[in-house]
Amino acid sequence: MALRNFLKLSAIASALVLAGCGGGDININTGNGGNGGGGVTPPPTSDCPSFATQVADLAGVTTPVCEITGAITSNTTLTADIAWALSGKVTVGNDNANSATLTIQPGTKVFGKSGADYLVVARGSKIQAVGTATNPIIMTSVNDMLGLSDEESTAEWGGLVLLGKAPTNKCDQANLANCQVEAEGEAGPYGGDDPEDNSGALKYVQVRYAGFEVIPDNELNGITFAGVGSGTTVEYIQVHNNLDDGVEFFGGTVDAKYVVLTGNRDDSLDWADGWTGRMQHVLIRHNPNDTKANRAIEADNQSGNLTALPVSNPKISNMTIIGNNFDGEDDSEGILLRAGTAGELYNVVVTGPEGMGECFDINSQESVNNATSGAIIFRNSILDCAEPVKNAEDEAGNEILDTTAWFAEQPNNFIGDALLGGYVPAPNSPALANGYNVANEVDGWFDDVDYIGAFDGTTDWTKGWTVGLHAETGTGLDSCPTGTTEVASLTGRLNCQLTGDITTNVTLAAGADYVLSGRVRVGVDNTTSATLTVQPGVTIYGKSGADFLVVTRGSKLMAEGTAANPITMTSVQDVIGSPTAAGQWGGLVLLGKAPTNKCNQADLANCLVQAEGDAGPYGGPDSADSSGSLNYVVVKHAGFEVIPNNELNGITFAGVGSGTKCSNIQVHQNVDDGVEFFGGSVNCKNVVLTANGDDSVDWADGWNGKMQFVLVKHAADDAKANRGIEADNQSGNLTASPVSNPTIANMTIIGNNFDGDDDSEGIVLRAGTNAQLANFVVTGPAGMGECLEIESAESQAFAAAGALTMTNSVIACAEATKGDVVPGVTTTEAWFLAQEGNKLAANQAAVLDGIFTIDTNTPKDMTEVDSFFEAVDFVGAVSEGDDWTAGWAVGLDD
Repeated sequence: MALRNFLKLSAIASALVLAGCGGGDININTGNGGNGGGGVTPPPTSDCPSFATQVADLAGVTTPVCEITGAITSNTTLTADIAWALSGKVTVGNDNANSATLTIQPGTKVFGKSGADYLVVARGSKIQAVGTATNPIIMTSVNDMLGLSDEESTAEWGGLVLLGKAPTNKCDQANLANCQVEAEGEAGPYGGDDPEDNSGALKYVQVRYAGFEVIPDNELNGITFAGVGSGTTVEYIQVHNNLDDGVEFFGGTVDAKYVVLTGNRDDSLDWADGWTGRMQHVLIRHNPNDTKANRAIEADNQSGNLTALPVSNPKISNMTIIGNNFDGEDDSEGILLRAGTAGELYNVVVTGPEGMGECFDINSQESVNNATSGAIIFRNSILDCAEPVKNAEDEAGNEILDTTAWFAEQPNNFIGDALLGGYVPAPNSPALANGYNVANEVDGWFDDVDYIGAFDGTTDWTKGWTVGLHAETGTGLDSCPTGTTEVASLTGRLNCQLTGDITTNVTLAAGADYVLSGRVRVGVDNTTSATLTVQPGVTIYGKSGADFLVVTRGSKLMAEGTAANPITMTSVQDVIGSPTAAGQWGGLVLLGKAPTNKCNQADLANCLVQAEGDAGPYGGPDSADSSGSLNYVVVKHAGFEVIPNNELNGITFAGVGSGTKCSNIQVHQNVDDGVEFFGGSVNCKNVVLTANGDDSVDWADGWNGKMQFVLVKHAADDAKANRGIEADNQSGNLTASPVSNPTIANMTIIGNNFDGDDDSEGIVLRAGTNAQLANFVVTGPAGMGECLEIESAESQAFAAAGALTMTNSVIACAEATKGDVVPGVTTTEAWFLAQEGNKLAANQAAVLDGIFTIDTNTPKDMTEVDSFFEAVDFVGAVSEGDDWTAGWAVGLDD
């Protein structure tokens, strides 16, 4: 902070001649060169129009700098090829005399060089500041021009003041034509008898870092609308980081649409003295760094006369307010209606972090009377705050209105999670489709809407022309990669959507987040091949349960993260910080061309087995087929029932071949299975499966791959779980070939106490499967079900004959085994203990410390079985000396 302020002071010192030189002969130069060693370049004489004075260049500013001062008394245009410096109070026209129009071209920058510099549009004059979405007009400070302002900067110049001739209740209502109310900051008089007065137009205009205390105890607002009439056009304006209020309306009738108020230190929107205008599409966001802020709305009638006429009574629709944690003498709050104001509020969202103050408050008996009489309307709105409402009290602390009950009684109000991503509603937000149609029901001036808040969830109207809301160039991607489409951001940075079939190679680059829309397929089955590459650190999310990603036969997914930057596939609730749960999106499906016993083994090339969830066909003759690579990939909160009675697994491997790389993967909190293998020969290493609602590892239909280092942990809160392993050959033909026969080593299964129709269990081998298991730890709490069971005569026969093996393993469960291997002759427990290196242990504490193996059972050297495996000195998945889950896996700390 000290260094930043020092740099600012140094730059300002270099530019002080802007404020201190007489006669308008002003020089600015912050460079190291120049004439006479003083760092000042003599100004050229030919670049400025006659009404302005040429000054020297600003460092980093490529256009000439021209200064304007005093009163502008003839029509004047500020062009974008010049940077315009204000000197002191610059007025457009004189009060109701010498009227003029100041036109400002798109892309023009106007700046104040000190706190005392501000721009006033006097009564009878106009400002025509009409920018565009790609070339907004910027009014700012010299610090900002020099690149020295940041998110903590404020009060670096004065601001913008519009003085109009519309009524205010501070005037004598019998003599409005002679009204002479003095505006703040000695800006000049305002008010009059013309509610349709026209002060010009503001469109695509930013006002940054303003609000200087122009006279003691009198800071300017970012934009002051004082007695401004409805003939004035105000659309797409932003006030950013103002010391005082963002915008304030003193009487008048002016309307405004598309208003952004960010980081302002006092109230963002303030009205008083009889304002009766309208607003729609308003975003208010307090500084996300928890810098000073007060109210999003502070609304008064007139502080000196709470019943003065006309009463302040604006109509506002579609506003989103986001507070912060600032807690000072005046903390961050939502809406305060007081001092006799009335008003109509429709389709408003108020939210903020835990430390924010109240979201809604009515204060003063006069405003309470307005609420109870219907003069205050607040409907179809959402309060999402730790302190939603503060009940109204008089000065003695006696309750004069149960504001909580009053709010609840208004039509279609809701207190609860607004489900916003940043400021945009998520697809499952209650803000969508619950809005009040103000255009039809209230006033035709309003746009026709059906949503609550400032945004419809699809279009972000702030993009392109605002400051401080979106990632600046160099902090992320500037545009969406080819093959994706930009959509409204829910995550605070660029959001790019994938939809339909991806038929050319696409790379999801880091620096953006990616949204699935419906079933997204990479390639078209065995006809159009494509590769989807996902860079480390990328997040892909589904907006609803029907969103899932499929890699078709012949195509590839190259999702290669790192331990420090894993790739995350998750739900919209997760990315916006709302409560997460299983089943919030679909999942990931890989469809390969490796054999499955559901195919005609004599015609594997024409195999067309349909995967679950209408994902597409899989299977074929190529056991070494490659579907790409998964490395450091986390799949969370998936498993939606895509079609009735058919939930997706977290990751489905259907006919996936051994050429596919699979390592360091996790499925967390899936409704159905964590991972399921339908045939194929894919191998996986370093697999974490946590809090999944059905089976953690499931195989069927002839899978013969390999796995090592597999950690299964059922939910720590005893939420629904079933088996650590559920293994089948083929449910319709238990002897189908090739028989399921994977080899799995170093697996830890930790159950929980869930007890339902299917309780938490360890391993079930059934339906004709074979298997080679080694170096297992299976354990759980006392309420866990059986830890090992071998069902079906076919699988039992494999075990009895020694074809199905489980060696060098430890079971530590209250119910270690269930049933027989040879009915009536050999129990499953006896069979298990007869295998080489197996034993039973007392309980979970005897074998594990958290996820780490502490049992000293001797492991099998799996390198003697296959080169895929690594030699280890422990059983189970993880040792404390080699925690391969660290830094990237989730859900293991519970």
